[in-house]
Amino acid sequence: MFKFIDEIHIQVKAGNGGPGCISFRREKFIPLGGPDGGDGGKGGNVYIQSDPRIINLEHLQKDRCYSAGNGEHGSGVNRTGKDGEDITIKVPYGTVLYNDEGELVHDFLDDEPFLVAEGARGGKGNAFFKSSTFQSPRFSQPGEHCEKFGIKLSLKLIADVGLVGFPNAGKSTLLKTLTRANPKIGDYPFTTLSPNLGTLELDNKHTCIIADIPGILEGASKGYGLGLSFLKHIERVRLLIFVLDVTMTDVEDELRILRSELDSYNQNLNKRPFIVLFNKCDLMEEEFLNEWVASFKKIKLNPVLVSAINSTNLDKLVSEITRLLSE
Repeated sequence: MFKFIDEIHIQVKAGNGGPGCISFRREKFIPLGGPDGGDGGKGGNVYIQSDPRIINLEHLQKDRCYSAGNGEHGSGVNRTGKDGEDITIKVPYGTVLYNDEGELVHDFLDDEPFLVAEGARGGKGNAFFKSSTFQSPRFSQPGEHCEKFGIKLSLKLIADVGLVGFPNAGKSTLLKTLTRANPKIGDYPFTTLSPNLGTLELDNKHTCIIADIPGILEGASKGYGLGLSFLKHIERVRLLIFVLDVTMTDVEDELRILRSELDSYNQNLNKRPFIVLFNKCDLMEEEFLNEWVASFKKIKLNPVLVSAINSTNLDKLVSEITRLLSE
């Protein structure tokens, strides 16, 4: 069963360095062969790299500890040990790396590998310590060791448009109609338990990614409902669409609560362009609907009206999305 994991703690460990070798040259007809112990190999590095084929952090749940290879022993004839193998942990675009103290370390917005843990240095063999005054060193260095440490990976979806609304407002149906996404749709609250993404074709050359954020309740920024877990997924969006169910008691109150929750979580979110979408208009008496539209226009908002969501009555919405994203 698919499970959307957007936050995980794992442990990483770079490879230990290999020990140096104690060796002396022993060949026929070559008396008094000197020290020829090689150095130990370097430990492997641990990298993290974003990959567009990965959509969440579920694949990291099974193995919580990731260790690079250890360097091998040095050997005689001045041969250096083999370096330990590097490992690369793959994560989705938009993943954020934090250390154990909760400090931001790196934001994965490109596909450049990021070095998380560097492998330890290998020990020196006895040949390294040879000198004119010390011709027969009978010791070598052990390789250095690396400690295991914890990191936190948190995914923040990269999308152009974020759908925001109360549970059962119609966000999933809207996403399915606008894009090729296939979210779960039901006639009960909290049908959507994880963010869904879809791609909308704006014209022949341009597309945008739309994220359906699970229902937000009043107090979500303080931990109520599901909102706190998923509010982070709209931090990167360029445009917000507030989906309001006109069959509810007061759509103005809904919008106020939604904007208040976004502001409590991140004040920059309410500075971004947004569209107000009235959904399920066919279920509302025309008189009340006109009154609500008029009240929104007083506060300089012109909501997009949608009846039963289908591909034929969303032209105005797509035009507004195109216009606002192009500004």
